[in-house]
Amino acid sequence: MKPPDPISRASEEGIAPSAPDVARLARLIAAYAPHDGSFELRIPGVHAIRRSRPYSELVHAVQHPALCVVAHGAKRVMVGREVYEYDASRMIAFSVDLPVTAQIKRATPAEPYLCFRLDLDRHKIAELVLKVFPHGLPRVPDGRGVFVGRIEATLVAAAVRLLELIGQPGTELLAPLVVDEILIRLLLSPIGARVAQIGVAESGVHGITRAVSWLRANFAQPMTVEALARLAHMSASSFHQHFKVVTSMSPLQYQKVLRLQEARRLMLSAMMDAGTASRQVGYVSASQFSREYGRFFGNPPTKDIPRFREAVGAVADP
Repeated sequence: MKPPDPISRASEEGIAPSAPDVARLARLIAAYAPHDGSFELRIPGVHAIRRSRPYSELVHAVQHPALCVVAHGAKRVMVGREVYEYDASRMIAFSVDLPVTAQIKRATPAEPYLCFRLDLDRHKIAELVLKVFPHGLPRVPDGRGVFVGRIEATLVAAAVRLLELIGQPGTELLAPLVVDEILIRLLLSPIGARVAQIGVAESGVHGITRAVSWLRANFAQPMTVEALARLAHMSASSFHQHFKVVTSMSPLQYQKVLRLQEARRLMLSAMMDAGTASRQVGYVSASQFSREYGRFFGNPPTKDIPRFREAVGAVADP
């Protein structure tokens, strides 16, 4: 799939972290990610990620709600037709499960891409929103599911303290407090009001999250916008509009991307043929599956899968 043209996204101003703090974060991530991959650490929901080369391939995956802070290198994530780029100066947050296409843009074995990722828990966000915004949330211009903002020094410093806790006495008692600090600082940042939508029951993002959860669990089943709208407690027209704002795609497009990604996974990991994989993910017509697969991945499955098996695989971790 050809990358779409980047869309300009203005990053709000923040207090930039110092070079020593970023260097400390990079050293800690490198220590906990000794080789390429994503490593879940002893603190639940915290990951250290390393990549030693740019992606030559576009990598397709489903990104779960998370905050990502890059200590070195740069990455591009595409959601629908929208493009988000982030590096050591810009953090990115995802509020819902989103099918994404990703590329590592800057990384070498000597200076790898290094990223700190904290999974975002909706219930924890809801708990903290009441404290951070006791008088109600500020108005936000839109309800997108991806936000890029200028990284702030206090957040980087908190991430450093969290990683330094690992292996020390009392980690299990102190780590949740530092995680709360990171989330509070995120909520207080210029993108905080948008992130807060995850935990607000009345927000459009919250309703779309319910629909997205259903689609993720039942993507092979027939679906209607009306049924999903009822699940989100919205009218069909309002639901369709909110869904497209949050995910950058329509419900039908979202379902299609999930189906194509799963079919590709089945052909690569379970060695299924294209016909079996297409039926497994809900396609009735093999020719329609082949056409849509080719448009999305750039080649039909008969060419894409053999070529991909010969290449060195890469796993996406925004």
